Amino acid sequence: MKLIVGLGNPGAKYAKNRHNIGFMALDRIAGDHGFAPWRSKFQGQLTEGRLGREKVILLKPETFMNKSGQSVGEAMRFFKLEPQDVIVIHDEIDLAPGKSRIKSGGGHAGHNGLRSIHAHIGEAYDRVRLGVGHPGRKELVPGYVLHDFPKADDDWLDDLMRGLSDGAPHLAEGDGGRFMNAVALRTAPPRSSNSAPKPPGKPAPKPEAVPTDDRTALQKLVDRFK
Repeated sequence: MKLIVGLGNPGAKYAKNRHNIGFMALDRIAGDHGFAPWRSKFQGQLTEGRLGREKVILLKPETFMNKSGQSVGEAMRFFKLEPQDVIVIHDEIDLAPGKSRIKSGGGHAGHNGLRSIHAHIGEAYDRVRLGVGHPGRKELVPGYVLHDFPKADDDWLDDLMRGLSDGAPHLAEGDGGRFMNAVALRTAPPRSSNSAPKPPGKPAPKPEAVPTDDRTALQKLVDRFK
């Protein structure tokens, strides 16, 4: 069994924030893969279903971002899971918008949601980092991540959500490579190589034949004075 956690803040005012991309991902996965209706449990919203061959719990903590670990810790202990069974999907300002990466263990890089999870279950869990871009200056980060995605981001955001949903069974089964390939097929599809061949150019004209002159020198001289 896997526990997949999406990070965000509860309430309609935060629903479209960059910080809530983890919630968005879980909503898409649950809807596409026929999960049960969401219900309140472990200080969050929870649903159960299957991704590929794996039974999966999806959890959206409602403790607000900087206390996410409380909800994650409760759920992990209830289902008797280890940190290695937990996958956290979260926003990542150090990745360009639409980019994604998988990471196992390591630090929290100042992310308040991850900091809280570290405090409750340690660092030995997997993460799916979803790029939202950086505002350029450190002091602008809080306002940036708590701001809605602009309308101009709709296309790449939808492609990313579709890719995450396509790859979710591979993620649950621990196949990170196939998961990332599924995401890439949506966010950076290969260019088609089936373009129509160029029509052949006009053939070069054949050089005109140069007539041969079989006259003798004497005949040429006579002909000049005719």
